[in-house]
Amino acid sequence: MNFSIRFATENDMSQVLDLITELAVFEKEPDAVEITEQDLIRDGFKEHLFKCFIAETEKEVVGMALFYPRYSTWKGKTIHLEDLVVKEAKRATGVGSALFSEVIKYGHAQGVKRIEWVVLDWNEPAVKFYEKNGAHILRDWDTVQLDEQGIQNFINTNA
Repeated sequence: MNFSIRFATENDMSQVLDLITELAVFEKEPDAVEITEQDLIRDGFKEHLFKCFIAETEKEVVGMALFYPRYSTWKGKTIHLEDLVVKEAKRATGVGSALFSEVIKYGHAQGVKRIEWVVLDWNEPAVKFYEKNGAHILRDWDTVQLDEQGIQNFINTNA
């Protein structure tokens, strides 16, 4: 399959949102996506909160890798890869590997000390892909989050 990788533009955000929604369905959270195309445009291109590579073939976006800068008190500059998604029909064609490679090359060029992301423990194909590419799965760390309601509860209790 012929495809190319490039930085996403505002005009790609509708298709990027479609990929985000497809990922949510795959991760068994079909109703979890609250973000809109306008949010993606504002946050990515007005506020510059993230960068996004897309893979496209004949003007169809078939994959994306969305990432943003972070800072480690131990390492310094890092990147967080929020999502790497390839359309189900286009998986196992090299698109995911190409997107992953592009993020790593970008991070290297930026001088980051680490690139990190989260993978569901039941997503064995993804785990194997990342391990095959030299990633370390930190199984002794737990992801911790305060969702919107948790933040509001904290504010209400500790104001």
